[in-house]
Amino acid sequence: MLPWRLVTSGIAAATGVQRVLLLGPDDDARRALHLMLDRAGKQVAAMTEIDGVARYLAANPCDAVIAAGDLAAQLVGVANGNTPPVIAVLQQRDVGASNALLAAGVDDVMAEPLDELGVSLALRHVATVVRKIPAAGPATSTLIGDGAAMLELRAVIERIAIPKTTVLILGESGTGKELVARAIHDASLRRGRRFVAINCAAIPATLLESELFGHVKGAFTDASRDKPGLFEDADGGTLFLDEVGEMPMPLQSKLLRALQEGEVRPIGGSASIKVDVRLIAATLRDLRAEVEAGRFREDLFYRLNVVPIAIPPLRDRPEDIPQLAKFFVARHAQRHGRGTVELTDEALEALAEQPWAGNVRELENVLERALVLSDGPVIDLTFLGSVMNVRAAAPPADTELAELSIKTATRELEATLIARALGVTQGNRTNAAKLLEISHRALLYKMKEYGIS
Repeated sequence: MLPWRLVTSGIAAATGVQRVLLLGPDDDARRALHLMLDRAGKQVAAMTEIDGVARYLAANPCDAVIAAGDLAAQLVGVANGNTPPVIAVLQQRDVGASNALLAAGVDDVMAEPLDELGVSLALRHVATVVRKIPAAGPATSTLIGDGAAMLELRAVIERIAIPKTTVLILGESGTGKELVARAIHDASLRRGRRFVAINCAAIPATLLESELFGHVKGAFTDASRDKPGLFEDADGGTLFLDEVGEMPMPLQSKLLRALQEGEVRPIGGSASIKVDVRLIAATLRDLRAEVEAGRFREDLFYRLNVVPIAIPPLRDRPEDIPQLAKFFVARHAQRHGRGTVELTDEALEALAEQPWAGNVRELENVLERALVLSDGPVIDLTFLGSVMNVRAAAPPADTELAELSIKTATRELEATLIARALGVTQGNRTNAAKLLEISHRALLYKMKEYGIS
């Protein structure tokens, strides 16, 4: 049975380890260790069997596992090399057994009876295990597209991934703001820790504070137990606040303090909790306008807007649409148990010419619907037109029919308007793009497409 040495300053000082999983029989020794770690401020979970550990760790990353000796060696490879550092606990000191466990890949070994000093030394040791600090990797390949805008976006992600700098992602609904946030996390040194996301617009204001900062038992009517907030869940990792522009004003001040001080105070709590969180926020609102209207704190805006990233709408990067379309068709074909399904060149061309008000999300939904409704290996323009508002090009041999083509008329109108805008601005492309209400990049793309110099 564990001796009661509750002077836990040494364990608390093992700051590299905050989340600990205990694995082994639910006996007096484990319960005492659990209490010792609790009182040291660690977040502790416990399991009795190795079955299910891999699934648990995949959903709940831990800094260390303390396991009974007979389970520790089995645990080392349970998550294909992604298991956190493992500390084995032997019922008595046994040099041979210790060496065997270390040779099997266990990171440290302790023997009962455990005490505060031994536990703190083991935790300090595993906090330095190399696999806990993964190297930065490239931005995730799920950012599909090789156009100029996406190449620039990937370059920005690579530059900002390593620092803890706060990032504000701007863009219309459906452009993939959370995907960009995940790419930043995946390319950072925090990639081995949790990426926690929350949509501030999807949670009632009365609950959002508890979700972010947690609460203590008895803080309000339904608070039957202590509940950590998402800041604590993301400690050591990344917290993504989507639609941060929807956050109520009273909560904005608490968010500002969390960013400035690096600590949070649960609702009803009397003490603040230190957290190490990289914050990434996103919004489709114009936060400068919200500040001027008095709906968003100016000091919070500047705290969030350290590195702004603007994701262009899909209509401004039509060169990426064919690649995106092929990716989505392949992904959903696999998901729905279909074989290889392809889009014809005419279908891809038609998709690239659509305005896509819902951006990438709308494109994906249309393609999944087309895939589900089709029954062959090819999706052509005629079939695509039956599931969305796409018209086939008119036969060029018949002049009267060609004049009815929306596609042809639209191209001619666009070319005329671009030429007129360039004439009015005396060839200034930036000002011409503003007159046309399109991005500068989209203007250059269309000028090239229509042969306008």
